Amino acid sequence: MAADSLFRPFTHKSLTLKNRIVMAPMTRSFSPSGVPTSDVAAYYRRRAEGDVGLILSEGTVVNRPSAKNDPNVPNFHGEQALTGWKRVIDEVHAAGGKMGPQLWHVGSARNPMANWVAPPPVDAPSGLSSPGKRFTEPMTDEAIADTIAAFGKAAGEAKRLGFDVVEIHGAHGYLVDQFFWAGTNERTDAFGGATLAERSRFAAEVVKSIRAAVGKDMVVILRLSQWKQQDFTFKLAKTPEEMESWLTPLVEAGTDILHCSQRRFWEPEFEGSELNFAGWAKKLTGKPTITVGSVGLSGEFTAAFRGESSKPASLDNLLRRLEREEFDLVAVGRALLADPQWVRKVREDRHDELQDFHKEALARLA
Repeated sequence: MAADSLFRPFTHKSLTLKNRIVMAPMTRSFSPSGVPTSDVAAYYRRRAEGDVGLILSEGTVVNRPSAKNDPNVPNFHGEQALTGWKRVIDEVHAAGGKMGPQLWHVGSARNPMANWVAPPPVDAPSGLSSPGKRFTEPMTDEAIADTIAAFGKAAGEAKRLGFDVVEIHGAHGYLVDQFFWAGTNERTDAFGGATLAERSRFAAEVVKSIRAAVGKDMVVILRLSQWKQQDFTFKLAKTPEEMESWLTPLVEAGTDILHCSQRRFWEPEFEGSELNFAGWAKKLTGKPTITVGSVGLSGEFTAAFRGESSKPASLDNLLRRLEREEFDLVAVGRALLADPQWVRKVREDRHDELQDFHKEALARLA
């Protein structure tokens, strides 16, 4: 199929994009002591030069002691780190691109590939790293308030530095997602509850804090997932009704775009419908959505960590869904990580030049 639908402009509030392609946030760990380098700036600039519509940064952490579990994950606080991010956004803008930072807090999720241990206290809703596995003490009311404020502070810095959007990492079993998940949130106060809607309060407060910091016109994106790194098969919302009860308070709090993470974008979210997660989220909320999950590649991302390669794959299924307006934007991860020119090659129908993805691409800033 012709890829014309990928190259229509997109506008929402203050954000105007030249196409529908988003660079998905991907942890890179090339920022020593949390400070993005000139190599990091050049890495993002190359994607802007390659005509990516919107670049979302790797996860960059808010100002809490244990917000990250790798010392080389970038910070989004402190003079040195923010100076590094200023260089990044200036380089991206000079190349004609648009970009937002993904604001992150890992919560109690540990990194099995790093021996480094973050300073205490570890933030977790109920002190659990996964269901039944106690890791630390539950967050205090003060810790919750400070964390919500830290997200707002980081978002305000993003606006000050000139970023075009801001994204909240609310997926994949990290802190915000740990509040959603009954298996890691056993709280009995206002930040817990028996229902998914009740457990959405922390995320809604984070959104409100960010909205207050950036104003009404700057686009706020929230990345969500059903699956967890602790359990790839888990679903928070098992029915459309439950999904609506989950997403509605997040949208009412000020979320503009829902970034709906799946391991494979083509998989239906619920029986009886072909709609994927992004399709259902758009249908239920009326908000624009981003789909993501193995776009343009034959294998899904967890295979890469087992050393498996992925080959370029057909975009026909994706394009049909986009033409039906099931979702609005398409996030591309590993294909763009391996090849900064992926967008141009797709637009110019140079499919024979598309590159395979190999695990080695994770070890360099191509």
